[in-house]
Amino acid sequence: MQVSVEATGGLERRMTVEIPEERITNEVSSRLQRLSKSVRIKGFRPGKVPMKVVAQQYGRQVREEVLGEVIQNSYFEAVSQEKLNPAGMPKIEPETIEDGKALRYVAIFEVVPEPEVADVSGAKLEREVAEVSDADVDKMLENLRTQRAEWKEVERAADKGDRLNVTFKGTIDGEEFAGNSGENVPITLGAGRMIEGFEDGLAGAKAGDELTLDLKFPDDYPHKEVAGKPVQFQVTVNQVEEPHLPELNEEFAKEFGIGDGSLESLRQEVRDNMARELKQVLGGKNKQRVMDLLLEMNKIVLPKALIEQEAENLKQQMMQQMYTPRDKAGADLDASLFHGQAERRVALGLILAELVKQHELKVSDEALRAKVEEIASTYENPQQVIDWHYADTQRLSQIHGLVLEDTVVEWIYSQADVAEKSSSFDEVMGRG
Repeated sequence: MQVSVEATGGLERRMTVEIPEERITNEVSSRLQRLSKSVRIKGFRPGKVPMKVVAQQYGRQVREEVLGEVIQNSYFEAVSQEKLNPAGMPKIEPETIEDGKALRYVAIFEVVPEPEVADVSGAKLEREVAEVSDADVDKMLENLRTQRAEWKEVERAADKGDRLNVTFKGTIDGEEFAGNSGENVPITLGAGRMIEGFEDGLAGAKAGDELTLDLKFPDDYPHKEVAGKPVQFQVTVNQVEEPHLPELNEEFAKEFGIGDGSLESLRQEVRDNMARELKQVLGGKNKQRVMDLLLEMNKIVLPKALIEQEAENLKQQMMQQMYTPRDKAGADLDASLFHGQAERRVALGLILAELVKQHELKVSDEALRAKVEEIASTYENPQQVIDWHYADTQRLSQIHGLVLEDTVVEWIYSQADVAEKSSSFDEVMGRG
């Protein structure tokens, strides 16, 4: 087999492969020989059909099958021989496939680049840190009490934290619009779920009051047909209720699975959950900082084939999240919509792989086990989840990939010039 490779620009390669005719004819003869023992042709006994007759009837079909297989097999042999790493499937252009002549074809494909990753030593990098304070736990317990509040009707004027039952109708320039009205709608003052000014306009109202609110839809309102427009709401207050929060006692603790009803145990459970959530969000934010730095420091020419493939994967993931069958409308979703995200993921994949290779970064069995146990700790039966992961190499390899990525992130932080940014729990969680 003769192979020659030409770089045609960028990552594209044009590989010419020539296969001796002998390899083709030998394989065709071998298959026809095996076929003659089982083929049934009228006028001949099974196993007694002359090779000439078998060749006349099946020779062309067998040769085409052999050619297809030889091209496929020789392609992989050739890229291995030339130490090439193709990105995606090749475009095959046969040049010579005539009987009695050597098989010659051209394979056009892109190769996966091996980027020269920039040195991150001394690079400026921020690391956000935070802890769960006693005040954070107190606030969370108050949120839990609020979620279990009992609402009781009152005859006084509405104040912040009260819940009003209202009926409203909105108009723009005297005209109604889609979704402009609602009946018996519960609105909690201070929740911030209505457009600006709506809840404030209800403060001080009593049951039976009829109000007119002159407001304006935000410029970035999701429904573009009304975004930025002035609107007038006619509102009738049907009822005003105030919240009655449950006591922080044994009964309350038991509602959250604290068997002994200990408030201290409840506080610890809440703190542990908050710490776990905080660690996850902080990890994601700091990883994002590292990934942004790597992309900024390493500009890589990316194979179009890998981008297209990743964009298609992202499209399929989106369709699954939308529960859209392949044969329905979601199948028309254009994969090009995901090209930006796909480029980022492909570039980072190449950079991270090169860092792992260059610096021989590895995942220890202990680190892998710790990650699996961390994931399992959020379930009712952690050991069952641990066993489930370790029972399947593919599931475990997915966790291995996550830990390896975390290992790279920590290695980058160990090399960079790091400035810590202290934040509160609410700031990290986007509640501050």
